[in-house]
Amino acid sequence: MSSPHSQPGLSEALRVEYLPACGVADVAAVAEKQVVLSVFDFDGTLTRHDSFLPFLWFAFGTFGCLRRLPKLLLPALRYLFRQIGRDELKARLIAVFLTGVEARWLSSRAEAYCRFIWRYLMRPTGLRGVAAERWSGAEVTLCSASPALMLKPFAERLGVGLIGTELEIHDGRLTGRLLGGNCRSENKVLRLEAKYGSLARYRLRAWGDTSGDHALLRAAHDPHWRVFHPAWRRTPGPNRPAA
Repeated sequence: MSSPHSQPGLSEALRVEYLPACGVADVAAVAEKQVVLSVFDFDGTLTRHDSFLPFLWFAFGTFGCLRRLPKLLLPALRYLFRQIGRDELKARLIAVFLTGVEARWLSSRAEAYCRFIWRYLMRPTGLRGVAAERWSGAEVTLCSASPALMLKPFAERLGVGLIGTELEIHDGRLTGRLLGGNCRSENKVLRLEAKYGSLARYRLRAWGDTSGDHALLRAAHDPHWRVFHPAWRRTPGPNRPAA
């Protein structure tokens, strides 16, 4: 389990800072016999906004981004006119920006990006939520549509597991293709099952904030919708179907 007792990533000072009540299950109610699996969406749930597009700007710079944008104009127009879906647009974005890029270089930019943007990007209430789940003894993981390669430094800093969109790498360079598709909607549940086995073995807690999290939240025993957002953004979320 990803408890702070077994993982050094969550220091005593961090526990003290982040354990106050934060809209998650009370830490005192953790002695359940069933293993708890706590799953957090990343973008918008733990962060104030999307992280991937700013990362591309950070990694490639203004000139590098502007040079690539014309190749995305037609796919963006097709998306606006509903000729292609969100997943197809994202696949095109990754192909335009990341084809041929050295994976080690991009990983180093992800580490620098995490250090640079952490304090501004991360929601304090979200950090407290993750810390509370870790301290409770739950198995905790991120499950995000953003590339796992970019999210790895964030997951390591949080001290949790990671499931994200996987990028194909050949001979140390990105091919611009995805492995296993975009990690959103039903694919989030499938990826969780691929890593953890049958979810029936767990008491599943989940946190999300967009339609891409609905399948995950419906699969959860304890779904949490936009609990780290300001009150005015906490619109009704998806209901878990009756058993």
